[in-house]
Amino acid sequence: MGGIAVLAAVGLVATLVFGGVGWLTAPFRGEADKRERTEGSGAFRIATYEEFFGLCTAVQTKEGTIKALEEERGTATASRRARIDTSLTALKSSRAEAVHEYNSRAAQEHRSAFKDRDLPPRLDVNDTATRCAP
Repeated sequence: MGGIAVLAAVGLVATLVFGGVGWLTAPFRGEADKRERTEGSGAFRIATYEEFFGLCTAVQTKEGTIKALEEERGTATASRRARIDTSLTALKSSRAEAVHEYNSRAAQEHRSAFKDRDLPPRLDVNDTATRCAP
């Protein structure tokens, strides 16, 4: 009878020790699993890399449209100028949002590692000629 009690006690202690270790290391293992599913994922890396180019070219596209409208404004009729002014206001606001989105993503540590080195670290809201890559 004494041997069974000792065996049961050893089994209980082993279960508590291994279970306790598993419980104590769960947060670390969870973080590692989460990091591996995102940063370690090839799809995540490619999508993030392409996302930065997409955000930067969206800013450039808006700048091109703003420039074209500003050029057209010089020869436009009064009613057309009013529509151009409305469009310019909307485009400038939209461009600022795109710049802030780029900067926000670039500041995220888990994304910034996958930004192409030729892309700017941050975009400037006041810069009217954004350069995305050489």
